Amino acid sequence: MVPLPNRYLDLGLIVIYLIAVTIFGARFRRSQKTLRDYFLGGNTAPWWAIGLSIVAAETSTLTIIGTPALAYGGDLGFLQLVLGYLLARIVISAVFIPQYYRGRMYTAYELMRRRFGENVRRFTAMTFLVTRSLAEGVRVFAISLVVSVVLGTGEIASIVIITLLTLFYTFHGGMTAVIWTDVAQMVLYVSGALLSFVMILTLIPGGWDQVVAAAAAESKFQIFHFEVGPKFFSQTFSFWAGLLGGCFLTTATHGTDQLVVQRLLSARSESESKLALFSSWVVIFFQFTLFLTIGVMLYVLYQQRGLVAPEVLDRLYPEFVWNYLPPVVSGIVIAAIIAAAMANIAAALNSLAATTIMDFLVPLTGHRNKDEEHYLRLSRLATLFWGGVLLAIAIMARRWGSVLEAGLAIASVPLGALLGVFSLGVLTRRAAEGAAIGGMLAGLGAVLYVRFFTDIAWTWYVVIGSLTTFVAGWLLGLVMAPSGHSASGHSE
Repeated sequence: MVPLPNRYLDLGLIVIYLIAVTIFGARFRRSQKTLRDYFLGGNTAPWWAIGLSIVAAETSTLTIIGTPALAYGGDLGFLQLVLGYLLARIVISAVFIPQYYRGRMYTAYELMRRRFGENVRRFTAMTFLVTRSLAEGVRVFAISLVVSVVLGTGEIASIVIITLLTLFYTFHGGMTAVIWTDVAQMVLYVSGALLSFVMILTLIPGGWDQVVAAAAAESKFQIFHFEVGPKFFSQTFSFWAGLLGGCFLTTATHGTDQLVVQRLLSARSESESKLALFSSWVVIFFQFTLFLTIGVMLYVLYQQRGLVAPEVLDRLYPEFVWNYLPPVVSGIVIAAIIAAAMANIAAALNSLAATTIMDFLVPLTGHRNKDEEHYLRLSRLATLFWGGVLLAIAIMARRWGSVLEAGLAIASVPLGALLGVFSLGVLTRRAAEGAAIGGMLAGLGAVLYVRFFTDIAWTWYVVIGSLTTFVAGWLLGLVMAPSGHSASGHSE
């Protein structure tokens, strides 16, 4: 697409934003003197900033471009998962956060070392590295759909542009830059969504009343699906799949996945960590409702005007914004979408680097044998390495279908095993290292079987994987000798 002359102002706004946020993030380099500074922001960020940073990590570009597409093609059933997200936060606050604050941890997988030993730590950390890099690669690709619409640069060039800019400030500013750029970018993309909501509403004759009438006739505002029957487990957005699947999925992503756990560990105290987690749900619920409603409004508008939706529905929202909203407004909204992508890429790069250094390199070399500056240099090199990995995965992700469901489905395959082994560690005493690894292998095997040989929906993957891992690990613990690690999190 060749930009029209009246789009140059929009392009100017987007370029100014990209330059400004990159400079803003990079300026935090001066405060990065230790590993705790680089990976945990020196534990100086307030709870509300961490809460907004969690929101930025949880919503992402997948939410912004994928959620309206879900509502356009269906209804508001996705909100059933959000109810599960709240239950998960209760579990995480009661079970996992207290464990993480019993010592100076940098990553979630240090808890596994204390409970089971070094092998389980490496196994869980490697599972995270593979899972997160795949899921984030999909998110990187998602933003290329937006940038290619605006700049006409093609998907691959768009992936490179955004990743390199984000890599620059993450490389320099570490977790401090991640948290504060998350705050700024989250405010921007929520503002952009609200602005697009208002502008879409003005394009619909009859306004909100017409939206309600037309959408109600098509059951577009339906949230709950209580249907049962032979296809109970194949329904992606049923009530129980949403409530249980959303709970298990979020307990895994927020309680065992370094991407969010790293933010929880960055809080000033255990109580502020919990406060950040619960406050993030309020914003999450508002955001999902907003983006789903935008999808419903677009459905009504397209039906009224006889417009044809793009073949790939994930392009619906960004194409509409760019082609139908007036100049300046479209520039702000597109910049907001890009903001969400950069927030996620930055968080992923820092968490992947943290796990690489703290769970693999430091244990192998011995932290006390090197100074902080040495490991800080290596941490930045690890950030560069993972930037290259995400680029490669994003290019492959162009063939993986819906970006929102692809990202969630990829994450759901191994996350059940992670949640199961973490639960085994904090809720039981007998299971030891061999039982934990055996349980994880059983959980991964069960989910892979479900994924490739059944039509069970991805919302059940974490439920199946975690329960299989926990039960198999517990049973193995009954017949295998303990390794000398207790459930309290300290070696005996």
